[in-house]
This record gives sequence, C-alpha cells and structure tokens, in this order.
Amino acid sequence: MSDKKFLGHPRGLFLLFIVEMWERFSYYGMRAILLLFLLDKTKGGMGLNEGEGGAIYGLYTFSVYLLSLPGGWLADNIFGQRKSIWYGGLAIMAGHVVLAFPASQTVFFAGLALVAIGTGLLKPNISSIVSELYPEGGAIRDAAFSIFYMGINMGSFLGITIVGYLGQKIGWHYGFGAAAIAMLLGLVAYRLFASTYLGEKGLYPKASIDTEEKTPVKTLTWILIGSLFIFLVIMQVSGTFKWDSKQAVAASMGVLAIAVVMTYFLNMFFASGFDRVEQKRLAILFILFWGAVLFWAGFEQQGSSLQIFADRYSELPFGMPSSWFQNFNPFYILVFAPVVGGIWVFLEKRGLNPPLLIKFSIGLFLLALGYYIMVIGAKPHFPA
Repeated sequence: MSDKKFLGHPRGLFLLFIVEMWERFSYYGMRAILLLFLLDKTKGGMGLNEGEGGAIYGLYTFSVYLLSLPGGWLADNIFGQRKSIWYGGLAIMAGHVVLAFPASQTVFFAGLALVAIGTGLLKPNISSIVSELYPEGGAIRDAAFSIFYMGINMGSFLGITIVGYLGQKIGWHYGFGAAAIAMLLGLVAYRLFASTYLGEKGLYPKASIDTEEKTPVKTLTWILIGSLFIFLVIMQVSGTFKWDSKQAVAASMGVLAIAVVMTYFLNMFFASGFDRVEQKRLAILFILFWGAVLFWAGFEQQGSSLQIFADRYSELPFGMPSSWFQNFNPFYILVFAPVVGGIWVFLEKRGLNPPLLIKFSIGLFLLALGYYIMVIGAKPHFPA
C-alpha cells in the first residue's frame, strides 16, 4: 500500500471516496425517478397505481438495507471486503443496465433485484475498509468518515440532479442508463487503484474456521435457524403470507424481514459467545436498531410519498423536474454537517456534549418535527 498521504489522510480514503460517490450517484439518482416511473401512464412508465408503486418502492428500499446483513457475512467469511465491493459494484451496474432498456415488468424487477443485491455487498464493506485505514482510531478516523460522508452526499446531489433531469425531461431509461455509467466510473477507479492505495486492507475474509467452537453454541444457532424456517412455514400454511397483489407481497415481506432480524439478534445474543458486558451493549444496539428503522422509514419517504406530493402539488420554477426536490437533503447535509459537528466540539470543550442516545433522540425528534411542518404545508391542498 502506498504510504503517501493527501491532506493528511491515506490516499486510499480518497479512492474509496470516489467509488462511494459514484455508487451513491447511481443509487440516489435511480431512486429519485423510480416511483415516478412506476406511476407514469403517459411517457413510457409502468402505469401502476399509488399502492402498487409504493409497495414496490418499499420492497426495493427495504431489500437494500436488509441485504447488508448477508453482504457483510459473505465478506467476513468468504469473499473478503475488497472482492465484495467489486462484485457488488458489478451487480449494481448490471442492474442499472437492465433498467436502461424497455422490457417486461419481470425483467425490470430483476434489474431492481440486482441493484439491491449489489448494494448489500458494497455498502457495508466499503465503510469497513475506511475504518481499517485508521487502526489508531481517534479524531483522525472521525475526520476521515466526515470526508467520506461528504462523498456520499456529493454523489447523491449529482445523481438526483442528472438522473432526475434525464429521466423526467428526456426519457426514463436515459436516467437509468446514466446510473449505470456512474457505477462503471466507480468500478474503473477501483480496479485501477485499489491494489496501490489499499494494499491488503480488506483483501481477505476476517473470519477463520474455529475448530474449537463450542458445540452448544453451534447447536443453538441451528435451532434458531430451524425455528425461523418453521415459523415461516406456519405463516405460509395459515394464509398469513399473501402473494396475490403487490401490496400483499410488501406486507408479507415486512413480516419476513422482522422475523429474520429477530433471529439474527437472538443468534448474536445467545449463540455468539458474548460475555455479559457485550450482551448489554448488544441490547443497547438492539434498541438503537429499531430507532434507526423508524428514522429511515421516515427518511426514505423523500423518494415515495414526499416525491408524489412534490410532483403533484408543488410549483416548479423554470421547468424544474420534481425529483430535484430530493436534492434539498444532501444539500443541507453538505452545508450544515460541519456546523453541527462544530456545535458538538463546542459543547465537548465545556463538558456539555450530550451522550449518543440523546443525539439519536434529537435526530428522531427533528424528523418528526419535519413531518409536522409538512402537515402544515399540505393543508391548503387537503383542507379538513
């Protein structure tokens, strides 16, 4: 790995910055026009109703997050993080290529599945390698993640701007094609410079086969997996799972997701050999996990219900595509993230920096406040 630094950081950070920027360009760009394409009845879209389109959008976004679990496992146990990023990027690009050409609904959904699978492989592992670049931890690593996060939001801003314009003003499939090109640029940079600037970071799987693992722990893991399988069979036989409409599929997949997550946490808590201190930390993580679920459920509405509202009830100056409203989020993050970071530093120096759980709660409160403001703004269109 090259020891040369740029702005006081390993050059590998800026390679990962570029790869993540183009990946987020493709993800947020495509997401900006996905629901609009699903609902469009006049310009080559699928012509679905709001319930069907929202169900597909929800299934896609939930799949992206859920697939991070197997994506991380595959990296740790089979591929290594570097190969997982590469394979994930290839799957994302292939998925966008599929979306770039008019085809049947089945083919379109296959393209969405490829993007979701690829994101599950790439997203958790690229962040992990950023952490590995800073084994000493501390403020320098925090600064590195701030830089990396700027790349995420730059990619988001560019993707929504370019893909949103192409999709809404020229043609939906041009927008999807632009997302494929963005991921290709990220893959080219990764292929050319990863070995030089990352060395052996993330090159090999972290986990090794432990022949001394206790049999009871292994047995409990299989008991949990078997219980999950039996639960899913019962739900199917009882008719709880329904597959006769897109909304029913979304509801069934929601139950499936909760079951998988609960099994995952139970396995970590009881079958991973954690001591009491680690179990307490895992319990806190479990609480934060569900808080994060609520946050992201609200956050992802910017490509769903908020996008529909922007498209139908907002005044659009200069022929601006309605998808550009989604750009306010990355723009505000780019502008205010340094300000918020400065506030925490200011409070830290005075011994007033609130703990993580308080910050987490503030984030959820601000999300709720934002939706309350939206209710006030929507009242002229939906009078009581």
